[in-house]
Amino acid sequence: MTNSTPSKRYRSKGQRVLAWFVDLIPNFFDRLFQKNSPSQLVVLMGLLLVLSVPLIVTPLEIWQQGIVAVILVGLGWAVTDIEHKHAKGQTSEYLHLFMVWLSLITTFRYLYYRTNYTLNLTSGWLDATCSVLLFLAELYAILTLALAFFQTLKLKERKAVDLSTVPEHQWFKVDIYIPTYSEDVEIVRKTALGALAIDYPADKKKVHILDDGRAEKFRERREQLRQMCKELGCTLLTRDNNDHAKAGNINTALRRTGGDLVLILDCDHIPVRHFLKDTVGFFYSPKVSLVQTPHWFYNPDPFERNLQTGGKIPVGNELFYKVLQKGNDFWNAAFFCGSAAVVRKSHLLEVGGIAVETVTEDCHTSLRLHSLGYESVYYDKIMVAGLAPEKFSAYVGQQIRWARGMAQILRLENPLLNPKLKLSIGQRICYFSATSHFFYGFPRLMYALAPAMFLVFGINPIRGLGLETLAYALPHFFVSTYANYITYKNVRFSFWNEIYEFAMSFHAGIVTMLAVFNPKLGSFNVTDKGLSVTKRSFDWGSAKALMIVALLVTAGVAAVPFWLILRPQDSEAVLVNMVWSFFNLILIVSALLVALEQPQLRRSHRLDRKLSATLYTNGAVVQGRTQNVSETGCQLIVDHWADFLEDAEIELIGDYGARAFVKGQIIRVVPVHETQSLLSIEFVDLTRAQLDALSVVIYSDVREWYSQQRENVDDPLQSFRFIVGSLTRSFKQRKPEATNIARVRKEIRAHAQLYWRGQFYSGVATRISNRSLQLEIQSDAIEDVRLLSYYQPLVGVLLSQTADESLPNRLLAKVEQIDFMDDRTVIELRFPDQIMQRQEDKIKQLVDTLN
Repeated sequence: MTNSTPSKRYRSKGQRVLAWFVDLIPNFFDRLFQKNSPSQLVVLMGLLLVLSVPLIVTPLEIWQQGIVAVILVGLGWAVTDIEHKHAKGQTSEYLHLFMVWLSLITTFRYLYYRTNYTLNLTSGWLDATCSVLLFLAELYAILTLALAFFQTLKLKERKAVDLSTVPEHQWFKVDIYIPTYSEDVEIVRKTALGALAIDYPADKKKVHILDDGRAEKFRERREQLRQMCKELGCTLLTRDNNDHAKAGNINTALRRTGGDLVLILDCDHIPVRHFLKDTVGFFYSPKVSLVQTPHWFYNPDPFERNLQTGGKIPVGNELFYKVLQKGNDFWNAAFFCGSAAVVRKSHLLEVGGIAVETVTEDCHTSLRLHSLGYESVYYDKIMVAGLAPEKFSAYVGQQIRWARGMAQILRLENPLLNPKLKLSIGQRICYFSATSHFFYGFPRLMYALAPAMFLVFGINPIRGLGLETLAYALPHFFVSTYANYITYKNVRFSFWNEIYEFAMSFHAGIVTMLAVFNPKLGSFNVTDKGLSVTKRSFDWGSAKALMIVALLVTAGVAAVPFWLILRPQDSEAVLVNMVWSFFNLILIVSALLVALEQPQLRRSHRLDRKLSATLYTNGAVVQGRTQNVSETGCQLIVDHWADFLEDAEIELIGDYGARAFVKGQIIRVVPVHETQSLLSIEFVDLTRAQLDALSVVIYSDVREWYSQQRENVDDPLQSFRFIVGSLTRSFKQRKPEATNIARVRKEIRAHAQLYWRGQFYSGVATRISNRSLQLEIQSDAIEDVRLLSYYQPLVGVLLSQTADESLPNRLLAKVEQIDFMDDRTVIELRFPDQIMQRQEDKIKQLVDTLN
């Protein structure tokens, strides 16, 4: 109570008025539309558009249109700024609806002007052809914009249905399917471990590995899978053919398993412990056929890694899973995405199982379920951790499959107009939006080529391009950007959609065109996962078409001075095309740099998990918390700064209490401040059981993945600057971060003798750990000391606290490094792993006793 009053007291009068106005918006509309149903929203938008026709078709002088343009852009900016700073929940939704209406007015006003005044159909067939192609590209973009507006009129937020209110004996039986073909067995094992760890009654849950790798080259792999299933307690299901790929694999399993529901997981999608308890409850509504959850990837995709975004930019699939699927859900059109989903088996069998006619069998299956009047649920909680394609070529292959499949559905089913499909208007529009999305390829290329064709070849696709055209086009561009900003600001940053589309434009254009002409073309391709990128390379095969476009656009920019000198009367059109080309060039080059593969710096991907940890070292027990963790190591924050030894044992504890106990080497200690240290630990000598326990703790025992909520908000100028920065950032050699490193060793002062080439050399041992030893010997004591440095031989060491001990400890060590000081030689020795078993106990005793 006391905290809220001062904030109101110190607001300016303008801020108080603005806050009153913002609070008034939902109250007014809630009274006007009490049910807030889909049909009311459709009626509202249709009525507003009809009433807006005079605003669209009224002709104005150029100066008048210029004033209108400034007002529209200013109004759009003001509403967006108010929404960003003051609005939440329903207020934000209503402001978005207003911006949608404003954007459609400016867009259709631009389209009306463009259609009536700028089509160049009378200057020859070449100009006319390019003019029509560019106009068609713009029509596609406007259609896509309108469809996206419809999909996102209202986003549906859901809460899980509490299963505790249902007696356990009434819970559904669930089969968990993990289809696999050629993926590494270790990848499949982690998913199987996660599936087995799901918190659900054991008698109502069965895990099945569906292996389709029946070819001779996969014989050994299948045997490894069989042994894995025997160890873990899974069931291995195989078949005698590979008909219809993944869809056929699942359909075969449907006839051989007896569960009520089926959880389908890609073989690299590791589920969290609470997956079924958060999803199964929805199925107590008898019409629910499907519950889909988001796909999330814990490794960087090619855009993030190769453009070196450092996680600052939302990845490509966030827009779909954080916005579009929730918008689809409002219209009961959220569709199956192939994994991380639970489906009702009886409904699936009613439509003949998973659809096999297209390579996007998941969306196609949903379409058939919705066509029978069944319902789907989209539950926006990240409950799987998967692998994104590591290489750009693998990413291209994945996108091509989706593009081909969606085009096949559009061609075969025609969800917008097909009378055989019993779909609502909202479902038809949502499915039409999804299946037409991947047709962006050739329109995107046309946007890049249009100004370049004018500047290089003199082909003019827009008649009278100049300030008047900009007065109509810029409001359309800016206001639609503002309208999208309200819903997309956390999931898609400005101009990044263009980079994604440019990178895939040629590939998407080809496969969608072929699918429209012959929907039977193409086959299901498995996306390669778990690949390792060890060196820098450029994927010419995936980027050569876009490279040609980039060269043409560059030539257009270079031609501008010649135009201004030789044809000054066309300077207005030349300058507009120059700016357009320069903008395109920045985005195209950024898209090309995605094909410049950056090497991975780690053996395994680090996850930002904050796990409780206990460190056992040097007889001490130290509590800490991980900063990040992987299957090969972690970074650990502890409230100590001293007395760490190289070898340690670490116990990691998951969110629900799962534990993994591993051995590790402390390879780096960085002081955070006077009492805290950051330890970099590498796990060593892990057994199979330890690896399995570690996998469960890292990927399965998770309450909420850290990417569930993204705090970053789009700033268009900053986003464009960041894109421009990628032009230099991508060429920098990626290196591990330099840190203030302290070696993890105990300081001692002990007598030492180095034995080499039949002679003993006396010195002092100054530092020791379980893995290494540092000696200091007088500089002139060892002859041929540089040979010792060059050959780095295995040497003997006698070690004792004092020189008069009768039985010094004998050790073998390998010379690792020699540094020459003024009066002494510092020799770094490492105890070889090959003989550690024989002398490990002796070394530990010396570490404890030497002072």
